[in-house]
Amino acid sequence: MLDNTDMSRLHSGKLLPLFPLQLVAFPGSAIPLHIFEPRYREMVGEAEALGTEFGIVLSRDGGIVNAGCTVVVESVMERYPDGRFDVMTRGMRRFSLLSVNEDLEYLRGEVEFFDDVDRTEPNPALRQRAIAAWERMRESPDGDPGTEPEPEADDPHLSFQLAQAIEDLDFQNLILRTRSETERLQQFLDVIEPYLEKRRYREVMRKLAPTNGHGHKPAGM
Repeated sequence: MLDNTDMSRLHSGKLLPLFPLQLVAFPGSAIPLHIFEPRYREMVGEAEALGTEFGIVLSRDGGIVNAGCTVVVESVMERYPDGRFDVMTRGMRRFSLLSVNEDLEYLRGEVEFFDDVDRTEPNPALRQRAIAAWERMRESPDGDPGTEPEPEADDPHLSFQLAQAIEDLDFQNLILRTRSETERLQQFLDVIEPYLEKRRYREVMRKLAPTNGHGHKPAGM
């Protein structure tokens, strides 16, 4: 497996293969992928064989957003007789997409990698408030603790872990682009209560639906 220095050198002046998906990848996150289209079998297969990166970008309205995160293939979990395969990938580096190249069957892009501009350590109290908010979400009656990642309090990018629990791709995309851990944690705290209210409303309506009941939307919906 190549380290970040090797990867930077590898992609210097080269185009990064792109995989548009309905998901946002974060540095450090584990992303399982089912690869079935021939063009992506080729792209991911090459990345797996060479230990190189490809970029996951959010697919939106028939196009792609102009920021994403590279991943590397950690393992091939299963191969199928028809050529499909399942892989576990790991998020590596954030990037801005400068231009798109369509010369191959799959997209490639000229990218600029970025990291946080503000590297100030977040206030411990802010980190604890964010974790407490995540725990409230996990323990809510409509929560699904089995599918939500367990945050590691000492992770310097705790916000990326927490954002994965918010099922809102626009919010996750905002978190990916934000270049301050303190700002990302505050953004998480700003959305958590409205998000929980919407989840509670959906759960109430789910229970009422079989009885033809009626409900009222919470403020802001």
